[in-house]
Amino acid sequence: MTPARLRVGACLSLSGRFGQFGRQAAAGLETWQPLYGDADLVIEDDRSDPRHLEAVLPSVAARCDLLLGPYSSLLMRTAGRFASDAGLLLWNHGGSGDEAAWPGHVVSVLTPTADYSRPFIARLKQEMPLRIAQGKGAFGRQVAEGAETQARANGMTVQRLDTDGVFADAPDGDWVLLIAGTFEHDIAVVSRALQLVRPPRLICAVAAGVRAFGEAVQRPDGIFGIAQWFPGSLPEAEIGPAEDEFVAAYSRLQGAPPDYPAVQAAATAAIAVHCARTAESTARHSPALDTSTMFGPFTIDPAIGAQTGHDTVLVEWSDGSPHALRC
Repeated sequence: MTPARLRVGACLSLSGRFGQFGRQAAAGLETWQPLYGDADLVIEDDRSDPRHLEAVLPSVAARCDLLLGPYSSLLMRTAGRFASDAGLLLWNHGGSGDEAAWPGHVVSVLTPTADYSRPFIARLKQEMPLRIAQGKGAFGRQVAEGAETQARANGMTVQRLDTDGVFADAPDGDWVLLIAGTFEHDIAVVSRALQLVRPPRLICAVAAGVRAFGEAVQRPDGIFGIAQWFPGSLPEAEIGPAEDEFVAAYSRLQGAPPDYPAVQAAATAAIAVHCARTAESTARHSPALDTSTMFGPFTIDPAIGAQTGHDTVLVEWSDGSPHALRC
């Protein structure tokens, strides 16, 4: 039997390099908790450091009924290994990298990195060559690999830039730039691209999927972004709070509307609690759900815990704000 009040725990980056988005995830959980009513939260700062995460995660896991993962694919690899070694189930809301999948131990709500750029690639014309600036690490590499595969299948020519996004001679005519790395990497590459004599005809950056992008780039209008969630673009939630209810509550608490790190964390907590209540157990199991939350569709391959129902959302900046596009 499950306890009357479930304890939901997470190590999140409240400080350090991932702090901007880890704090959003924590705020999302803190917004969700009173809306749900019969769950308690345990949140510890992982300091954006895999070694510190290794030190604090066992204590959080021991104090909780349900364990959520950290933000970032880098930290999720550490958390996934811990869950596998400890025989636990970890609910992943913050790491979309391919390594963030341990069969039977990790359940993900996110669109995998290989499919991140699918809605953007689908909009492109064959005659425009694509250049991909990937950041250092597995996340950027996996997004770039998926984009290259999809673009070549569509008949496009593709060139991968180095991890610093260094530009050689720009192609003659129109060309397209896709950027995938850390927030700081994407901002730096976008800024350099906008200063080229022959800038890209189209720019898409993963970082442009959050509102902070507009504060970091002087001319964001016309740039595309990739988001795991964007308000108003998804069907009604079958599990957890409705989108408008959550957005209103988050905005009251934080003074600004949520970006996708907050929504994906709250939606993951809602699914984890729903599964525990339905199964009347917090023991490790692979859910076989086909449902939806305010974050979007949730369909899991129970054999590997991989998300198969959720798609990223393509946004375009105009008038200083991002707007979701229908693909």
